[in-house]
Amino acid sequence: MSAPSLVGQRPVLADRLPNVAARDVLLVAGGALLTAAAAQVAVPLPFTPVPLSGQTFAVLLVAAALGPLRGSLAQVLYIALAMVGLPFYAEASGGVEVVFGATGGYVFGFVVASVIVGHLARRGVDRKPVGVVGAYVLGSLIIYAVGVPWLAAAIEVPLLEAVKLGLAPFLIGDALKALLAAGLLPTAWKLLGER
Repeated sequence: MSAPSLVGQRPVLADRLPNVAARDVLLVAGGALLTAAAAQVAVPLPFTPVPLSGQTFAVLLVAAALGPLRGSLAQVLYIALAMVGLPFYAEASGGVEVVFGATGGYVFGFVVASVIVGHLARRGVDRKPVGVVGAYVLGSLIIYAVGVPWLAAAIEVPLLEAVKLGLAPFLIGDALKALLAAGLLPTAWKLLGER
């Protein structure tokens, strides 16, 4: 899982760590654990089964820092660990019924979004605030594109109602997360002496 050497590919933050045999395994596990920890920063909303959480911030940050392969594998591991019952989802929940429950689509969207955001980071968009915001917007749209229709089917409501329950209430929080990431990622690159 080392950094690709394709033309136009740039290193992601994780590529700056020493390339020891266990590096990629530890990075993937760390990404899954960071996502699980961020999921615990959650505020249940009484009108929707979707809680307000730090989960998407962690998912997209992990994707940008680890790249497409390691970032998406971190989310696959996150899902797998929750499926075996570890309390990795919001409000310390887990298990197959939670993974495939009303919010399951968002979590499966994490994998797809991680691939895309990771590829964008490989193109260097994580080095400038505007690029980070753009990547976060695209990543969030992907998560919603999978999560909202899944929510509609799971709770048996029309798609427009699912948008009201599972997208609209989270837009301001997503904007704040994107701005936070826009400060963090370029700063990390500057600290490494690269732009």
